[in-house]
Amino acid sequence: MSLQINDLFSVAGKTAIVTGGSRGIGKMIAQGYVENGVKTYITARKAEACQQTAAELSAKGQCIAIPADLSTKAGRVNFIDEIKLREDKLDILVNNAGAAWGAPFEEYPDEGYDKVMNINVKAIFMLTRDLLPLLTKDATAENPSRIINIGSIDGLRVSTTDNFAYGASKAAVHFLTKNLAVRLAPKGLTVNAIAPGPFESQMMDYMLSNFRDEIEARNPLGRIGNPRDMAGLAIYLASAATKYMTGQIIALDGGSHLGSRPV
Repeated sequence: MSLQINDLFSVAGKTAIVTGGSRGIGKMIAQGYVENGVKTYITARKAEACQQTAAELSAKGQCIAIPADLSTKAGRVNFIDEIKLREDKLDILVNNAGAAWGAPFEEYPDEGYDKVMNINVKAIFMLTRDLLPLLTKDATAENPSRIINIGSIDGLRVSTTDNFAYGASKAAVHFLTKNLAVRLAPKGLTVNAIAPGPFESQMMDYMLSNFRDEIEARNPLGRIGNPRDMAGLAIYLASAATKYMTGQIIALDGGSHLGSRPV
């Protein structure tokens, strides 16, 4: 048994799907995979942005855009049909696509709550379920396929912002990760989750534009996350080094969910 770095951490030759891969955290993960030899499919609701990101990342590897609205059954069916036309097996599924909705508790709208739950929780469950035949093909305990769900530190602690549905949805993602880890382990799959803190993304744009200095000052490590941080953990969770790890929720936040930096 080799314990060489390349054998432990290489992801070259694998095939992955990254949902919400056109920007933000999804793009960071997709770039990390593409640059390290993973054939990577990205999907996003906005077709032009999805195609632009795929073209950009393809300069360093294989990145294919399949635009889709995964919050709808029709969108998921079309996406899965397209994947099945191109691939007969899948090594990595990154469930990253997500949404947020902020409003005061007394005014929080039904449509906002439903949108967040449908995209952040239901779509992950349904897409994973429907891609299971591709994920289990050739998967074994010694060479498991990987499901990586993107949660949030807002699912680990109570946020100070009015994102009620978002925090609840990410806590649900974390528990769904544990549930699926147990249920799918006999099929040769591992299921883990990344719970990011602040990273550069459209979802964080308002907070970082207005409160970046304060957010970084409170963070134990004194900064927000960067693409290398996110890509590194996503590569690790897809590598041979973690084939005995499943059901874990890993906070990637500089320690901010543990408390504020001493001043």
